[in-house]
Amino acid sequence: MPSLTTTPMVRVARETPADQSLVEDTFYLTVGIEVSQWLLPTVKGVTFRPSYLAVGVKVDPSGHLYGTPQRSGTFVATVQVCSGRSCREQDVTLVVLANVPWEPRELTFPGRAGTTLNGEIGINGGPAGVVPTFTVTDHDKVPEGVSIGPDGHVGGVPAAPGISEVPVRICVAGNCAGVVVRLIIV
Repeated sequence: MPSLTTTPMVRVARETPADQSLVEDTFYLTVGIEVSQWLLPTVKGVTFRPSYLAVGVKVDPSGHLYGTPQRSGTFVATVQVCSGRSCREQDVTLVVLANVPWEPRELTFPGRAGTTLNGEIGINGGPAGVVPTFTVTDHDKVPEGVSIGPDGHVGGVPAAPGISEVPVRICVAGNCAGVVVRLIIV
């Protein structure tokens, strides 16, 4: 079962409308999992008015979201993004999901040096409709020519034979666990 730890949320780049003060305004969280994420403003030098965003979750003046969600549901809260004495309001949506257990699958990938490697790390379980994210935590362990993407894709053309054990952090709505992906290249 995944450990109950904090993790940064991966944000997807998108066009920011002119009336938006934040790069991303929707966050996916899990009941009972401590939050440590940041509101990313579209301009430098702003502060945030501290407030509650959902049951158990607050934002501080630096834009740090913190706390532990206590209830599942979708919460829309208004944050104030301030520059000097003027503030602008921006709605933020927190989607707090029930803590649904999940486990990793496909953690061993065989391949041949000089031949394309094509695989996917996956998960079983977790809340429906939530896309997991995958983060390599020690890039020096990834063999030359191979990559592990944030979507769990394992690919590339391994340059040399060998066995590599790559530490990867998998997160599903803030519920994260560390795993070891084994690449066996002959």
